[in-house]
Parts: sequence; structure tokens; C-alpha cells
Amino acid sequence: MAHIIRIASGSGKPNKDFVGQVTMAQVAEIAKKKLPDTNATKLESAIKMVEGTARNMGVKIVA
Repeated sequence: MAHIIRIASGSGKPNKDFVGQVTMAQVAEIAKKKLPDTNATKLESAIKMVEGTARNMGVKIVA
């Protein structure tokens, strides 16, 4: 995910200090790429995983 939004690392204070933002379309694209490597069987589940990773890195998800 860091290479898509061009950051070196995540935030030290996620949900307070944001280091970048990603759109839902980008989240879906990342989830499609990661789907074979996860234990998720549905794309929606993989999207939720990617959203959680983004939030924990301090990346804001925009519409």
C-alpha cells in the first residue's frame, strides 16, 4: 500500500496524524491484487482488510 500512495512508512499516530490518502477505487484495486494471497474468499472481505491496514498506517480513505 505504501508504494501506491508514495510514502516511506505509516504514521506513528494513526487516526490522528494522516500520512496520505487513498480512494475507494484504489482500495478495491489493491484488494483485487492481494485476494489470492489472503484467506478471504470474497472481494468485499479483502477490501475490508485493506481498509483496516490503511487506517492502521494513518492513511485516510476518501470517496
